[in-house]
Amino acid sequence: MPEVDTHPLDTARRLAEDGDLDGAATIFAELAADPEGPDRAQAAVGLAVVLEERGDVPGARTAARTALATGHPEFAAQAACLLARSFEREDLPDQARAAWQAALGLENPAYAPLAHMALARLATEEQEAEEALRAALATGDPEIGSRAAQRLAEFLIGEGEAGQAADVLLEALEIPEVADQPRLRVLLGIAHLDLACAEFTGAVEGTVGTEGAEGTGDAETGALAIELLARTLPLRGRDEDAERVWRYGLDHADERLSEEVRLRLGRDC
Repeated sequence: MPEVDTHPLDTARRLAEDGDLDGAATIFAELAADPEGPDRAQAAVGLAVVLEERGDVPGARTAARTALATGHPEFAAQAACLLARSFEREDLPDQARAAWQAALGLENPAYAPLAHMALARLATEEQEAEEALRAALATGDPEIGSRAAQRLAEFLIGEGEAGQAADVLLEALEIPEVADQPRLRVLLGIAHLDLACAEFTGAVEGTVGTEGAEGTGDAETGALAIELLARTLPLRGRDEDAERVWRYGLDHADERLSEEVRLRLGRDC
């Protein structure tokens, strides 16, 4: 028998923990039904949780909406998350997105990382997903910021935007105690490899018109760029591209350049 001065919320929570969901629901429902009650938002969230455990999904959503309507910075935000997850479980993406947006609208920073990441997951367009991932990263959350940076960087690398990917990863690595640092650094290395390939390619292209140049400076630079590009590409799984780069150098009309490339390739023998 609870003590006389026990708060009804505490009593309801204790009943729920002891498995008396019906008893808990009765108390939560009574408190949530009082529009002027100071505990309405918290009770409505409790009712939503209990009803969901009982398998009453429509009732749980109604209770969650009651809590959400209070605008309480904590319990309304909890209710929005409950609604969003409920909709996601039933594969109702439009309703889930609306609930996550409602959570963001309450401006409780504790729920922003989850909401942004969920909106990225539910996005229907690449730009929408990218914006949500950047917002998740910007929250500075060590776990979710890391996940957002990894997903965004992988997308950007795939799109040929290695420089942007590197910026994203560096931003993530600046988050105090960011999670999964080794993976972030591996991705940063991949981005730098792609950036290096782009620079080497630019250097190779710059040698095409130097066949009549005096001296060997251009040939040496071109051959070095060809070698570096050809030896870097396999690190990105591009062996065939590397072979084409070697062949480009070996077959180049500038005999000085082609000989320099032949000597560099011969160092593998």
